[in-house]
Amino acid sequence: MLLHTLVSIPSRVTTIAMAPLARPSLAALLALCAFAAVERPPAGVGAANVPITTCRSFCGNITVDYPFALRAGCGHAGFRELLYCINGALMLHLPSGSYRVLDIDYAYRGLTLHDPAMSDCRALDRSRGGRGNGFVVEPWRAPYLAPDPDNVFLLLGCRASSPLFQGFPDRHLPCRNVSGMGCGEYYGCPAWDDYGGRRPSGAAYGAAAPPECCAVSWDAIRAVNVSRLECEGYSSAYSLAPVRAAGPAGWAYGIRVSWALPEANRGFCGACRATGGVCGHDGDSHGDLCLCGDWNSTSNCDSSADAARPNAASAAPRAIVALCLGVLASGKHREDIFFSFLG
Repeated sequence: MLLHTLVSIPSRVTTIAMAPLARPSLAALLALCAFAAVERPPAGVGAANVPITTCRSFCGNITVDYPFALRAGCGHAGFRELLYCINGALMLHLPSGSYRVLDIDYAYRGLTLHDPAMSDCRALDRSRGGRGNGFVVEPWRAPYLAPDPDNVFLLLGCRASSPLFQGFPDRHLPCRNVSGMGCGEYYGCPAWDDYGGRRPSGAAYGAAAPPECCAVSWDAIRAVNVSRLECEGYSSAYSLAPVRAAGPAGWAYGIRVSWALPEANRGFCGACRATGGVCGHDGDSHGDLCLCGDWNSTSNCDSSADAARPNAASAAPRAIVALCLGVLASGKHREDIFFSFLG
């Protein structure tokens, strides 16, 4: 009997020593439950730190930034599919044609465009069928993009049947100076030597025949379609300085375009960037989106209302917590249930 007892002692010691490994104590169970209960943010919803180069880019020496963009989904939807970088040249595309972008002024919200087929003070580019793009904006884009009020369009060689003169055959009311720039001075350019078009300033809009030049503002006609207006060509100049240049040779030739954002959008991009996001838009709804890395927000990257939906990995800790509560409520003799769940 004594021998049997001595022989059985090692096996009992072994059983006692192995017990903690096979069946963890209640303290271990509580520790595991506490760990599972700690809230951890879903993957991709942590603090955003999206590189600004995700949407900001360069074309030549011009920075392309919000509200403009070269990549789909970036920038404001009102300027989507507008700018393209072609062989280092930034181009703006509209129904009326393509224009070279010379400058983007983010402080004063303006773009300076160049149309290579546009006349200036040195040369007139005219043809019967009409030369140059003019300027026409899609109706849906019109609230966001329009020529500056101080930009003058000088329409050249328009026929008497032109829509410009319908209803005003004698007075030519649409033709007038814009910001001190008009045809009276433009007739003094050297470019008119080849056309014999020099005329005194007072006869710029004479009633005897359609004028060789008709100066209009964007607000007067809302679309400068050279061929549809039955004109042979056009020029465009703009004024930025409070004191305008002396004479047409000193005018700035090109198209100065102003851009604007809707009131509802004010402050959106600043709030998005302040929280580490990048400003963009939804490709389908065209609504504002703050790009926060692996997820997007309609406000900013600190917002949790529209954060990415929790994934399957976050469901497991919640299931463990629920099981812990059930086991503890039933008594620690039900630990078997818990550890059989863990496998």
